[in-house]
Amino acid sequence: MAKDDFDWAIPFMRAGYAGRALVYLVVTGFSLWAVSRGGQAEGTMSAFATLERSTGGTFVLLAIFAGMASYAIWRLIDAAYDLEDYGSDGEGRIARLGMVVTGLLHLGIGIGALILVFSAGGDGSGSTIGKAADAVMAWPGGRIAVALAGVVTVGAGLYYMRKAWKRAYRAHLIGNHFTRNWDPALRGGVASQGFVVTVIGALLCYAALTTSGSEAGGVGKAFDWLGGQPYGRVLVGLLCVGLLGFALFCAVNAAYRIVPKASHGSLDTLAARIKQKAG
Repeated sequence: MAKDDFDWAIPFMRAGYAGRALVYLVVTGFSLWAVSRGGQAEGTMSAFATLERSTGGTFVLLAIFAGMASYAIWRLIDAAYDLEDYGSDGEGRIARLGMVVTGLLHLGIGIGALILVFSAGGDGSGSTIGKAADAVMAWPGGRIAVALAGVVTVGAGLYYMRKAWKRAYRAHLIGNHFTRNWDPALRGGVASQGFVVTVIGALLCYAALTTSGSEAGGVGKAFDWLGGQPYGRVLVGLLCVGLLGFALFCAVNAAYRIVPKASHGSLDTLAARIKQKAG
């Protein structure tokens, strides 16, 4: 199939990454506000519930749903047609399977936002991940399944941190004045996301070890764990700032991501531009 045939997929990519940026902006924004006033950082659904009670929050939640649905569609298209040219070898197949999984997970976030819009104001309490872990552990072999999910999640988090360390994300972004100047923030954002995902995976493993789904959770649970460490409030605040960097990273991807099988002409990547400048 010719490159031009995939032009129709790019709007889904842009809307999807913009939706991810909006989600992280909402969660970290409310969390920073709460921490600065002596409160607790909020998880995704808790932040959505706070947003739903805010002026104009319903429209933002609908935008989040649209963005997450677009991201899911984009990931499925990307995986099916290998638009980012990962290939069909073992590593490429794993990468494309990961796209499907992350797409479906983000669709779940979008559905959660949509449910809040039509549920007459929930409080977003309770961890969906924790409830799911409890349900799975009630099955034969459920603890092993939850533990494996935790190990895979830890692996995904370490992959993000490796991507930040190696600056591998630069190969997927157009190199221009903006992406060059904001590269440190992008790197910090990717590393922060990797840290959060790693903690979420570790908590899943701990939940399997203790047979307690309440030990598992998402971003909110990761904030709670970090907040329980020495200087926890400061650490949570720093992590929120880092995740604002990830919101920026998602927004930059919406605007400047290179899709090999749908991009026109010769585009210099951020990695190439920085290498040229260093040379």
